[in-house]
Amino acid sequence: MPDRALISRILPFASFMAFTGIAEVTSFLAQQGWLTLEPATLYYLYPAKALAVGLLIYCYRGSYHELSWKDLARWKPTTAVVVVGLLTCVMWVRTDWILTVASSPPGFNPGLLPEGAVRIAMTVTRVAGAVLLVPLMEELFWRSFLLRYLVDPDFESVPLGRFTWISFLASTLLFGLEHQLVLAGMIAGAIFSAILYKTRSIAQCVLAHAITNLALAGYVLYTGRWYFW
Repeated sequence: MPDRALISRILPFASFMAFTGIAEVTSFLAQQGWLTLEPATLYYLYPAKALAVGLLIYCYRGSYHELSWKDLARWKPTTAVVVVGLLTCVMWVRTDWILTVASSPPGFNPGLLPEGAVRIAMTVTRVAGAVLLVPLMEELFWRSFLLRYLVDPDFESVPLGRFTWISFLASTLLFGLEHQLVLAGMIAGAIFSAILYKTRSIAQCVLAHAITNLALAGYVLYTGRWYFW
């Protein structure tokens, strides 16, 4: 039976992907005319997805021994990581035309939601999920778990930042395939892994990821390029 360390890193990610899969399958069925949906109906899955993942991370919080927020008190690497996170966002929006998954949903457009409290609440939830939840969930899975698991299945015995070409390239490719913009995802995955190799800190990876997502959220809300969401 898988141990707690393994489950605690896989289950939140698997839950997130399961909700995403449900939304994509439902959207596909609607496109084929087998279901009738309002344009924003599937948006309401996101709060449930965020809540489910957040609760799982909270329940397993004692298992993330490698996650030390004290690392962020080192101002020089933290400042550098913030800059790298911002540059990663710039890279992301400039590679939006390369290797796009054609079947991916068009993104979250708050203008399709009812005006007022519903629209505000859903937009805040979307931004909060992207900035606070997704970076933590993904870095625990990709950098804490998979990057080390590909070195040794007893991943907790592998020091943070242990480099092998197989683990680096495989995790970079898979991280890219998780995202709508495959090449942008691969570059971002390589950058976040490089941060781990340099800092030996999952917290710094989470920070970089959060800064990227925060900057991207601001860019999307300002420009209306909803497909980035």
